[in-house]
Amino acid sequence: MAEPEIRQFISHLAVDAKISASTQTVALSAILFLYREVLKRDLPYIDHIERAKSSQKLPVVFTRSEVQAVLARLEGTHHLIACLLYGCGLRLMEAVRLRVKDIDFERAEITVREGKGAKDRVTMLPRSMIESLQTHLKKVRVLHSADLKVGLGRIFHFLSFEEGFD
Repeated sequence: MAEPEIRQFISHLAVDAKISASTQTVALSAILFLYREVLKRDLPYIDHIERAKSSQKLPVVFTRSEVQAVLARLEGTHHLIACLLYGCGLRLMEAVRLRVKDIDFERAEITVREGKGAKDRVTMLPRSMIESLQTHLKKVRVLHSADLKVGLGRIFHFLSFEEGFD
């Protein structure tokens, strides 16, 4: 394929196949990679490509009563994680990877480590969650101590193994 065929194919994806703008960009990048890195051929700049339209859809957001209805149906750790997602604005994996040392009860803050874009950030911890989080941590500490007594419960820290809650 030469420049005109590539332009026609990428435009076809937008017009006829009705793919998203990001998918069209990925397709073009893949073709450019193929030519530059695999075939070792430089392509001239490809202009006049008909671009796919970006989606203009608004996100669906739950009302407060809908959120309360969902939270009311959850229990235990699932309830706690859902409250962190909603109350602290955490993403799912940020909540799952949360460590004891990342929670500052005095300042009512949570440090999110390696969040989106591998960046750290600090977010607020709603005062309404402090008591339930502290209760959860007391239960988990008991389990952790029992695990350590039988040789389990160690936490991997990049280059070494360390024990306990740090």
